[in-house]
Amino acid sequence: MDIISKKTKVMFVITKSNFGGAQKYVYDLATNISKDQFEVAVVVGGSGVLIQKLNEQSVRVLPILALARDINIVSDIRAFFELWSLFRNERPDVVHLNSAKAGGMGALAARFARVPQILFTAHGWAFNEERPVFQRLIIKFFSWITMLLSHETIAVSEAMKRDAENFLFVGKKIIVIKNGIKRPEFYTREDARAKISQRVSTPVPQDAFIICTIAELHRSKGLQYSIDAFAKLIPTNPTLYYFIFGDGEEKEHLNTLIKFRGLQGNVFLLGFINDASRLLLASDTFILPSITEAFGLVLLEAGFAGLPVVASRVGGIPEIIDDGKTGLLVPARDVDGLASALQSLSSDKKESNLLGHALLQKTELYFSLSRVIKETSTLYTKK
Repeated sequence: MDIISKKTKVMFVITKSNFGGAQKYVYDLATNISKDQFEVAVVVGGSGVLIQKLNEQSVRVLPILALARDINIVSDIRAFFELWSLFRNERPDVVHLNSAKAGGMGALAARFARVPQILFTAHGWAFNEERPVFQRLIIKFFSWITMLLSHETIAVSEAMKRDAENFLFVGKKIIVIKNGIKRPEFYTREDARAKISQRVSTPVPQDAFIICTIAELHRSKGLQYSIDAFAKLIPTNPTLYYFIFGDGEEKEHLNTLIKFRGLQGNVFLLGFINDASRLLLASDTFILPSITEAFGLVLLEAGFAGLPVVASRVGGIPEIIDDGKTGLLVPARDVDGLASALQSLSSDKKESNLLGHALLQKTELYFSLSRVIKETSTLYTKK
């Protein structure tokens, strides 16, 4: 008589339902781990595009409307009890927490519900962001509590592990599983440029050298510095164009900066575009000028597109970009350094091609989604 093996029940939890790096991570795991071995559900706050994309893949979604990024005592208490009730009723074998709010609240609720395996993936330490000292100390304390309550913490880069491994009682519970992705289904260069041209008010010439960024419009992404760098290049390079894909709290400030620099005809905020990575072949160079960055998932998308990359030497970025080999690194906030790197790539096609090809090879070799799924699935079944 055949014995039917019980599937391991995995419940992902994430605060926001937009489609940034953490959400892509949850989506990739939830839709690609073995359906024969795992039963999956995703608990999420808000009503964003992540829910739609999971529904399209027939992944069970459990929305908690009270779960939101901003602090609200009443909503946060309600969200905690909803999570606790959900874990008690669903009885998951594994709760896999993502993002700070869902991490702390979810870890405590999962402990009270006696979930056997609680994992927390740290997609970035908020205590590394530009904040007042007292805020950073409070955030660091609650990050420590989250790791203490979790059975294991996944760091998406060695840099993230180094930032937390000296915290009391949690250093040995931190495991590095670097991010990986599937190769996007890219549009051809011609189709991608045509689609972008439809979204802007200015015709893009055939000989345009296009630079792009895919990022949330958040201060930590340092986009004001790439715009300032671009302003230095335009007077002598009028065929340079810069397209920024993404939405967020900095949109108004960045729009004001673009107008102040007189760049309305060359720099464009295109807003959130579903699967923006498919448009990457329209570009000649990718830039990520982050002030802080846990890993930089978009750099892998640029890598699969074979694009040369200019990026800040912060966080986990140097684990992807080897300066002078698979891209060019500059210090954070270094406008002159960004301008110099962009000038070098726009004027030296041979160097650009060599860097892009080297990054493509490294991405294919080291940053596959299949590796991430294999290593993470092992933690789900760990006794």
